[in-house]
Amino acid sequence: MINNKKIIVILPAYNAEKTLEKTYNEIPFDIVDEVILVDDNSTDQTIEIAKRIGIKNIIKHEKNLGYGANQKTCYNEALTQNADIVVMLHPDYQYTPKLIHSMCYLIANDVYKVVLGSRILGMGAIKGGMPYYKYFFNRILTFSQNILMNQKLSEYHTGFRTYSSEVLKSINYLNNSDNFVFDNQVIAQICYNGFDIAEISCPTKYFKEASSINFKRSVIYGLGVLLTSLQYFLSKKLNIHSKIFDS
Repeated sequence: MINNKKIIVILPAYNAEKTLEKTYNEIPFDIVDEVILVDDNSTDQTIEIAKRIGIKNIIKHEKNLGYGANQKTCYNEALTQNADIVVMLHPDYQYTPKLIHSMCYLIANDVYKVVLGSRILGMGAIKGGMPYYKYFFNRILTFSQNILMNQKLSEYHTGFRTYSSEVLKSINYLNNSDNFVFDNQVIAQICYNGFDIAEISCPTKYFKEASSINFKRSVIYGLGVLLTSLQYFLSKKLNIHSKIFDS
């Protein structure tokens, strides 16, 4: 806890057997109260390893529902367990859990309600081995999103995020996609509801075991991102409502 605020780390997992233990061992349990792992019907030993290393809150989907659906289960469970601060961390060891202190203190001290770990600030993405085509499209998408949504974020696509429970209770994340565009819809919802977002520079690692989507799925994701930003623009400027912005 920090300032009597309960901190829960959620791990949306899929085939994370090679990286889960490394990720878990770097979580700062001097402030983190609980860890919740939701397994999206992995075909490897993710569940067995999670039990061995001591994760007690484990939920398994009986079929693969998708990255967004995994997070929905994660957030539902974290809120059920009365989390005040929820840290969404990928268990693929692409992001360092060592930044959890910095991210949580900003929220626990009521400076911000949302903190993103940005791979772009400080050139962490390139240094960490992000493929150049992904970096290029990240920058193009972020530039377009900032214009459509009137924001100044360095990136919208990080998988390392910390939220106040107030934010999660204020947005209707259950209306979002069950796939990868879920993350972008959450940011759009947060901006729509007027919450300020902080970013901190986050080093990242790209290696064989780290999760990544292929080129085709990247294109589909990119189109979904632009659609989300357009929906935001139309809702804000022309009052053409989208259901993801329902309260």
